[in-house]
Amino acid sequence: MPSDNQQIDNNSVVSFHYSVATAQGEAVDKSEAGEPLVYLHGQGQIVPGLEAAMKGKTAGAKFTAEVAAKDAYGDHDQELDLQVPLDVFPPNVRPQIVPGFRFRAEHPTLQGNEVTFVVHQIDKEQAFVSGNHPLAGKDLKFDIEVIEVRAATTEELSHGHAHGPGGHHHH
Repeated sequence: MPSDNQQIDNNSVVSFHYSVATAQGEAVDKSEAGEPLVYLHGQGQIVPGLEAAMKGKTAGAKFTAEVAAKDAYGDHDQELDLQVPLDVFPPNVRPQIVPGFRFRAEHPTLQGNEVTFVVHQIDKEQAFVSGNHPLAGKDLKFDIEVIEVRAATTEELSHGHAHGPGGHHHH
């Protein structure tokens, strides 16, 4: 049974409503009415800066968290903005190379690290792609309302994620 004053800490299951905007005020995302986001605290399931701001809060808390880019989706990495010749893609894939197309490939300088790249533009010979998250390099402002805080169940801990209301989940 959730305790009304249980503080958010590692292995807490937290339900919260949020809205997030860039520091310049551009709306980015928000939770839907009646559908709070649920996560297992301490597992890196939300951006690090927001997770740090959540620690110690209790159900009913309403607050604003300003999260620097480096603690959100990271700084913008110029090495991940590339021009890729279309002829390096397999012939059967080339018709799919349009803005919005995603593919995984090795990081250009960190051998062994994979990155998801998104095509932003193409011309006759090359695709302009980025492996940066769309919010990389942006400071974010979160408006948060904590709905529920409870201890994770043994099953949730073994699975590494929250299982919804009351800890029930069907795989």
